[in-house]
Amino acid sequence: MHHALELAQRGAALGEVPVGAVLVHNQQVIGQGFNQPISRHDATAHAEVIAIREACAAFNNYRLPAGTTLYVTLEPCTMCVGALIHARVARLVFAASEPRAGMVGSQLNLPAQDFYNHTLEVDQGLCSAHSSQLLKAFFRERRKSAKKIQQAKQLLIKQHRDEI
Repeated sequence: MHHALELAQRGAALGEVPVGAVLVHNQQVIGQGFNQPISRHDATAHAEVIAIREACAAFNNYRLPAGTTLYVTLEPCTMCVGALIHARVARLVFAASEPRAGMVGSQLNLPAQDFYNHTLEVDQGLCSAHSSQLLKAFFRERRKSAKKIQQAKQLLIKQHRDEI
C-alpha cells in the first residue's frame, strides 16, 4: 500500500485526484498506476484500470493469474469494480472509503452480489488515515487555488470597470 500511496502522490503532483494502485502476484508487482483521466483525456484512466491494463499486457491475457491482489488507496467506483471482476483479480485491498461513489460498501457492495461469475475477496482500511489525509490536502489546495483565481478575476473586472 505504501507504493500505491507514492503513486497517488505522483498523480497529485500532476493535478490528478491522488489515487494509486498496485497489482501484486507472487509477491511481485505486475501492474501499477495512478489516476490520469485529466492528463490522458480519458475518463477510464483510473489508477485501477491503468494497473490492470499494464498487468494484462505483461501477461498477454485479459485475465490475470489466480491469486492476484490489487492494493488501491481509495475505494473503487462502479467501473473499476467491473474491471477487477472481468480481469479476475482475486483480492482487493483498499485504504480509504469513498462515501460519494464507492462501490465496495459505501454506496453499494458490488463484489458481494451473487450474479457475477467471479468472487472478489475484499479487505479495507490499510493505511486509510494516510490516504484520507492525502486526499483532503489535495482538495483543500484545489479549493484554495480556485478561490485565488476567482479573486484575481474579480480584481481584473474591477480594474477594467475603473478604467472605463
